[in-house]
Amino acid sequence: MAKIHGPLEDNERKTTGEALQASVVDLIDLSLVAKQCHWNVTGRSFRSVHLQLDELVDIARKHTDELAERAVAIGVNPDGRSVKVAGDTRLSQPDPGYLQDDKVIAVATDVLSGVVSRFRERIRATDDTDLVSQDLLIAAAEELEQQHWMFEAMR
Repeated sequence: MAKIHGPLEDNERKTTGEALQASVVDLIDLSLVAKQCHWNVTGRSFRSVHLQLDELVDIARKHTDELAERAVAIGVNPDGRSVKVAGDTRLSQPDPGYLQDDKVIAVATDVLSGVVSRFRERIRATDDTDLVSQDLLIAAAEELEQQHWMFEAMR
């Protein structure tokens, strides 16, 4: 079986790989939380919240793929299995059933706040290990911060 080694030293690969894996988990669960809210949102702002959630899902899925593929490129196997995501997620979960639009906005804002904070930590963690991966984390953080702003502005 072929093994990808990538360009990093072992200690750089470990630190960067941990940052990428944690980001993949955050983004996969973010897309799931957003879809759960998307399917169940109700209220006067239904349409705008429903559409904003789709945009958030698209962003999360795009960056999940980019970060997971970067992990492989540096010799780290990403793990996006449901059991791994469920075991490692730090995202709070929405209630089951219908959700009022104001509650969905609050959930999205709170979840995004945590994800953005963790992405910023990972950006700092990769300062000295891999600037290419850091650049991808920065690009993801920029779009996530914009989504946070959009949801926060709806409160």
